[in-house]
Amino acid sequence: MKVGLPCVAQFVIVLDVTIVAIALPAIQADLGFSTAALGWVITAYTLVFGGCLLAAGRLADRIGRRRTFALGLAWFAAASLACGLAPGAAFLLAARAAQGVGAGLVSPAALALVTSARLEGRARARALGWWTAAAAGGGASGWVLGGILSGLFDWRWVFLVNVPLCAGAALLAPRVLDEWRDPHATRLDAAGAVLATMGLAALVLAFTLSERHGPLATPPLLAFAVALLLLTAFARVETRVEAPLLDRAVLTRPGVLGSNGVAAVLTATTGPPIFLCTLHAQQILGMAPATAGLLFAPVNLAVIAGSFAGPRVVGAVGERAAMAGGLAAVAAGALALRAIAPGAPALPSMLGGFVILGLGLGVASVASTGRGTAAFEAGDQGLASALLATSAQLGTAFGLAIVLPIAAARTDALGGGPQAHVAGYELGFVLAAAAAIAAAAGVIAVRSRVTARAR
Repeated sequence: MKVGLPCVAQFVIVLDVTIVAIALPAIQADLGFSTAALGWVITAYTLVFGGCLLAAGRLADRIGRRRTFALGLAWFAAASLACGLAPGAAFLLAARAAQGVGAGLVSPAALALVTSARLEGRARARALGWWTAAAAGGGASGWVLGGILSGLFDWRWVFLVNVPLCAGAALLAPRVLDEWRDPHATRLDAAGAVLATMGLAALVLAFTLSERHGPLATPPLLAFAVALLLLTAFARVETRVEAPLLDRAVLTRPGVLGSNGVAAVLTATTGPPIFLCTLHAQQILGMAPATAGLLFAPVNLAVIAGSFAGPRVVGAVGERAAMAGGLAAVAAGALALRAIAPGAPALPSMLGGFVILGLGLGVASVASTGRGTAAFEAGDQGLASALLATSAQLGTAFGLAIVLPIAAARTDALGGGPQAHVAGYELGFVLAAAAAIAAAAGVIAVRSRVTARAR
């Protein structure tokens, strides 16, 4: 239960992205969302979630990981209830933002609880495998459960289902989880926490707006400028306070930048291909959203399989080689998705790419998470978890912001139509594969330099 309960919480947090995506048409019809505003049902959650992670991770180290975990679950349950009872569009968006706060509190605290559960060696690697599998399982289950709940009952149940799960987990946490806090902790760097949260949220917003309007449009440029100002101010504050939220020396520790870079590249190179396949299934092949959602279950099942295989791979070849191999598999999977065509059957044309990409993602995620958390002392596991989660969030936003406009430009250049759309999607797959291969080569190059120095 010391590992199982945090994994269940991570499952629910990831579930809440995909389960809501399926219900968006019903939400729009019931609450009167405009087409332009509907996407903010997703964005409001991810924006606040990504912004809160760094401050929440450090908070968990300061006041206690179990306490932060339980507080986040209770908050998430209350926000989910508010979402389920939302009388209008504005209320729902505010409640979704509140959900993001709860998720931001839960995620780093949960991973820190897993990594500090007195597990070593293979047991620790297996626990991280379960953690990665839980996240993938949440993503896969969301498509299925979202279709069932919104189809058989009402869209409000995609939110209300969280309430008993999170409330029960919050009540169970003090009974099954050990508390841990940094005995030498000082007061939380409040100014740094505010600036980091606002700066990271502005950066996520900038990437999101780039995806929708193009990177050179006024809205994303303004958001990037705000993010730069806030994060610059954050960096200056951190050099002046006695106990900074993020000490610059932390980033120079061996394994920190590399593992977080891999975490970012993994989401940047897997999110866009899967999203493009979603567009292909619905816009080109004419599949209904719920049916299209089921099509992507093999990706998540492959990630789960890769997560369970990850500890063995790491034990056999080491973390660096596992990260490089996983990234290479992601590249191969993205290239295999070029088998799609306007008249090709959906599952046969995508299945091979989905399986290869998912396996690589699972293996590399276990390796990067293990390396990224092992680089920190016991007192900083909340911060380590928050950095990895933030990297993954920013990677997703960055990948979508870069790949989708380029794919769309390729489609426009070819004059539109099914074949032109497929050509744009294929270019997106190639871009993702190139980034994954470059990252794999970088990991191997660093490994070679480290080996040479050791000699």
